[in-house]
Amino acid sequence: MIDPHELVDKLVASLPDLLPAARWFGGKDQPITAVRPLRTTVVNGDLVHVIFEVEQPGRTESYQGALSLSTGAWDVLLDPDHNGVLLDRIASGHDADGIVFAHEPGTELRSGLRGRPIGVEQSNTSLIYGQQYILKIFRKLARGENRDLVIHRALRSVGCEHIAQPLGSISTDLDGEPVTLAMLQEFLPDAVEGWDMAKTSVRDLMAEADLHAFEVGGDFAGEACRLGHAVAQVHADLAEALGTRLADEDAVDQAISGMQQRLDVVLESVPELARYEDPLRQAFEGAREHIGAVPIQHIHGDLHLGQVLRTVHGWLLIDFEGEPAASVEARNALKSPLRDVAGMLRSFDYAARQLLIGQPDDDQLAYRAMEWTKRNRAAFCDGYAEVAADPRDNAHLLRAFELDKAVYEVAYEHANRPEWLTVPLSSIARMTSGGE
Repeated sequence: MIDPHELVDKLVASLPDLLPAARWFGGKDQPITAVRPLRTTVVNGDLVHVIFEVEQPGRTESYQGALSLSTGAWDVLLDPDHNGVLLDRIASGHDADGIVFAHEPGTELRSGLRGRPIGVEQSNTSLIYGQQYILKIFRKLARGENRDLVIHRALRSVGCEHIAQPLGSISTDLDGEPVTLAMLQEFLPDAVEGWDMAKTSVRDLMAEADLHAFEVGGDFAGEACRLGHAVAQVHADLAEALGTRLADEDAVDQAISGMQQRLDVVLESVPELARYEDPLRQAFEGAREHIGAVPIQHIHGDLHLGQVLRTVHGWLLIDFEGEPAASVEARNALKSPLRDVAGMLRSFDYAARQLLIGQPDDDQLAYRAMEWTKRNRAAFCDGYAEVAADPRDNAHLLRAFELDKAVYEVAYEHANRPEWLTVPLSSIARMTSGGE
């Protein structure tokens, strides 16, 4: 009989070579110094679930995966012959040696389906079962309930219409602390990502030599307005479900200091940003002078056009885990809803300029990109103002949040897509010179 622990020990010995090739592994920037198994669980006759710890210089993080007991094959979570058991266990509410499979109260699930991975790889692994369900498996594990699940449950509790409903979860505990392994939600097969819709609209505009954005058949402004309405409603629902409070002086100081500290870090690695240091610092400190009674609450935390889906019934927000690079504490902290607004406004700028990346300078196309950006930023804010206070009424704070987001983008593009660096840098140039 095969000993699963011996099999896992062999796997762990090979993981330093295997992990860097895995898209979901978040430690590609540092060498792996050690891998240790934390828990081995036989889920059924052949699926062995493994939680392991990866040690690297300056950090130690936990991940999950699975292997086949009969063949020793690794990462069989992607294999339809193995992953069907996950949905079956959630549907039946069956536990397996410390792993809890549960469906949400009042939810009845169909079992006997096999999961297929979605086509786009990401930091998590998502499996689609039939046309009904999507299971998001959190590869890198954090102590405490996963924020995505917590926020979805809170929004469901107040009847929010702008989320895919949570249906179930897989969880366990490590060292006495709860850990969320996966979240099951309704799958919407006809949904379209906001980023794809926006790109199509920009492409339509660029193809028309003489028409303005409002004259093109693919004009996105109506959808941008409806999206702003949906985001504001989600903010209102989060406030109802989880509460809100006014930011005190300490919270304001922490927010401004966070912007300045981010700028300090990025300036060290991206010399192109240095020319904007003074106006950036002035914008961050200037926001403090114009801050009145600012409400703070739980927000999305990483909002952009890739985090929203358009269905036949309206816009949905997805992936409430928060900023990927932030600590768990930072993700769970209360923040101004204007941070989400700023993230979406930055995303409109990216959508407008993505066709210009790597192309010769063209003043006409650059003008049309700016026209598209301004039109859709305004439409989004108009829609938001239908539900909540107009974001433009707090222009100094919104501008500071946008610039802070652009500094974050500078760091990301410098490290991952240098050819895209001109997008956030050109935005910073405009915003700090009064161009926006």
